[in-house]
Amino acid sequence: MPAKPTWKELLARREPLILPCAHDALAARLIERAGFAAYSVGGYALVGARHALPDIGLVAFGEMSAGIRDIMAASSLPVLVDCDDGYGDAKNAARTIAGYEAMGVSAIFMEDQRAPKRCGHMAGKDVIDADAMAAKLRAAVAARRSADFFIIARTDARAVHGLDEALRRAEIYLKAGADGLFIEAPQSIDELTQVGRAFQGVPQLANMVEGGGRTPVLPPSELYRLGFAMVAYPTSLIFRVARAIENTLADLKAGRPAGKDGVDFETFKDITSLAHWAEVEQRAANSKK
Repeated sequence: MPAKPTWKELLARREPLILPCAHDALAARLIERAGFAAYSVGGYALVGARHALPDIGLVAFGEMSAGIRDIMAASSLPVLVDCDDGYGDAKNAARTIAGYEAMGVSAIFMEDQRAPKRCGHMAGKDVIDADAMAAKLRAAVAARRSADFFIIARTDARAVHGLDEALRRAEIYLKAGADGLFIEAPQSIDELTQVGRAFQGVPQLANMVEGGGRTPVLPPSELYRLGFAMVAYPTSLIFRVARAIENTLADLKAGRPAGKDGVDFETFKDITSLAHWAEVEQRAANSKK
């Protein structure tokens, strides 16, 4: 198979890098079939789908990495992984980076929340001292084996201390060695504009939390114009999947046919690569002759 592009190569294409969030292996496979160049794995969707839990620090590196390993096995695309707060101090952050790089992850983002962390669009979060986060970023940069492993620094300071503090922290995190920035939860188009303008030339990520997030949801082309090279959609798939399951269960409970909204048997066989595995089976059988 051809080598997958690096994250820097994806960003050099001079178009918004749209990142649907895969909550499981099937979602990752469908994202690739749909023709996207890359995808993300966010803690909110993965914890919700795999454990039916809220994203409030209940799941740590071991459980998260196991889920991400399963997801990555279903897709050959480059992937951006949410590594929360690095799961501890600088040494834990270094171990997290080394682990994800060894798994084949292309990029990560790490946040400056105080444990226990929570979804960036939930109330009640807090942030650690900026110098402590900078130390974790320096440890993360030192732990990676290749400069192609892309490290994005995320700050959640906007909700706690305001936008100016978030911008100040982003500058500190860049000096600590971060390759890109993720200022979480700007609350208006004006704030998005300020963030994009403040770090022109730095790869920045905009988080489009559809279905109730704090940031205005704008088209990728508009976000790119404002200065955001990456556009992530952490809730778009998982929210629709949850509603589809609810609707189908309501139909089954009422004795109604499930309808024609779902894929059919033949399509699902194609999605799950039945033909490939049948060929493997047949080739193995023929080799005995």
